[in-house]
Amino acid sequence: MAIHAEGIVAIVIFYLLILGVGIWAAWKNKNSGVGDGVDQSERIMVGGRDIGLFVGGFTMTATWVGGGYINGTAEYVYLPDYGLAWAQAPFGYALSLVVGGLFFAKPMRSRGYVTMLDPFQQLYGKRMGGLLFIPALMGEIFWSAAILSALGATLSVIVDININISVVISALIAIFYTLVGGLYSVAYTDVVQLFCIFVGLWISVPFALSNPAVSDISVTAKEVIYQSPWLGKIDPKDAWLWADNFFLLMLGGIPWQVYFQRVLSASSATYAQVLSFLAAFGCLVMAVPSVLIGAIGASTDWNQTSYGYLAPKDMDQSDMILPIVLQHLCPSYVSFFGLGAVSAAVMSSADSSILSASSMFARNIYQLAFRQSASDREIVWVMRCTIFVFGALATAMALLTKSVYGLWYLSSDLVYVIIFPQLLSVLFVKGTNTYGSVAGYIFGLLLRIGGGEPYLKLPPFIYYPGWVYQERIHHVTGEVERFVQQRFPFKTMSMLASFLANVAFSYLTKYLFESGTFSHKYDFLDAVVSKHSKEIMDKATLVSNQDNIILSEMAPVKQVLGASIAGTFLNAEVLSDDGASSPEAFVEGN
Repeated sequence: MAIHAEGIVAIVIFYLLILGVGIWAAWKNKNSGVGDGVDQSERIMVGGRDIGLFVGGFTMTATWVGGGYINGTAEYVYLPDYGLAWAQAPFGYALSLVVGGLFFAKPMRSRGYVTMLDPFQQLYGKRMGGLLFIPALMGEIFWSAAILSALGATLSVIVDININISVVISALIAIFYTLVGGLYSVAYTDVVQLFCIFVGLWISVPFALSNPAVSDISVTAKEVIYQSPWLGKIDPKDAWLWADNFFLLMLGGIPWQVYFQRVLSASSATYAQVLSFLAAFGCLVMAVPSVLIGAIGASTDWNQTSYGYLAPKDMDQSDMILPIVLQHLCPSYVSFFGLGAVSAAVMSSADSSILSASSMFARNIYQLAFRQSASDREIVWVMRCTIFVFGALATAMALLTKSVYGLWYLSSDLVYVIIFPQLLSVLFVKGTNTYGSVAGYIFGLLLRIGGGEPYLKLPPFIYYPGWVYQERIHHVTGEVERFVQQRFPFKTMSMLASFLANVAFSYLTKYLFESGTFSHKYDFLDAVVSKHSKEIMDKATLVSNQDNIILSEMAPVKQVLGASIAGTFLNAEVLSDDGASSPEAFVEGN
């Protein structure tokens, strides 16, 4: 196997640049927040809540714009019978950020939470917080594993290096600078990585478009030249399936710690909203070169290229269309620059997910559930250990598990059908309790798992209306795979059922206990009669500098506004929060 020296050099340069920026960010901000009495663990998790508008906008955009985003968008535009009509990620995730900014960013930031799981533990108790941690952790780890796996395949296409070596090195770099600097390193490297993605892909597009093997993409958008038009279409019989997937992206993209880590690091609640809107625009802009590359792939006579006489779709390599276009339609020096951009994109996603998972574990599981008396130094070391452990776990899955994408699809569905309705309930529905939360969890889990998952070869045990048998042909092996396709929007239905079950069972148990129908001694979750017991986090203690602080006694969160940035871009007075900015308002409201 040939090793391309130019490609290795390009990758080494990009990786050293990102590693250097990560270490510099950790050094630059090592004393940030110390004068304000902010714990080191909180500085690692939410950056001392002083992330500015410029860096915040980039790191919020990087919430979703990563290796999976740019590769997946190009893949769906390229795929015959799918096309741009089915490339839902750009608009889905952009709307997700808009909805998150409009409805979720302000209540989460203004109440001073540190992780996404804080409101669940505050209202539903530490045990329910632990249950909700499971799908959240699965989503983060499987997402990291999936994009690391994609990185290995991408690098092997262009530079012919061993997949395992490329994955391990990439993961080690991301883990190292995340260990050193926490959110500061992640945020500052996001700026570099997004710049690399944007420049690297846009440099490649003109060269690919001008290749003699590529037809006019404006013609292939509507006419059949080498394959179906890349604009694609939505068949009426697939309309509900399309809508189900779109709502999964738009609403299921909200309840992720990687998003709320950015929201909670903003200097004010309104700042968090502004960052969400900026990131929505950034998601759309960053998708443009990927869409063009997918269209170029669909407009290419591959028989005229060095790729071979069969198109990538006939070699089961549609998911690799972006690096294939860079490799075979661009000069080598351009393709290597684009490769660096793809590598940067992957690390911008992997580091965020690993930090998010470790933050939730260290705070919501280790500290609040088991070791409320733990010192700040102890929490920091737990975070560092779990960053390494979760990073190693994601790397191992990327190398050893063939169905890593199927695991991520299923876990992201569980985030949508379980965590999103719980988040709706805990923030906007008055009176929900732990019994309702458990019921909603079970309803959502059973209805989603019951629909099956073709990528994991998990057969359904619930056949929803409109289900059909489909066949997937593997062109290389000739193997024909049959699976059940659920055309009914069962994911969104499962989410709604989970939400309604939460509300219904909460009010039912509240009525049964308060009316005396059920004896108070049967309130074993302490959710109705003993609402202010030790289990419910309304009265749980958060540890700060060895002092036990009751949530309802916490001081309002201090707003830190960057005067220069605010003065440049927005009126600083408009960015002030009118409402309460501590959990006290939340406790009183519920």
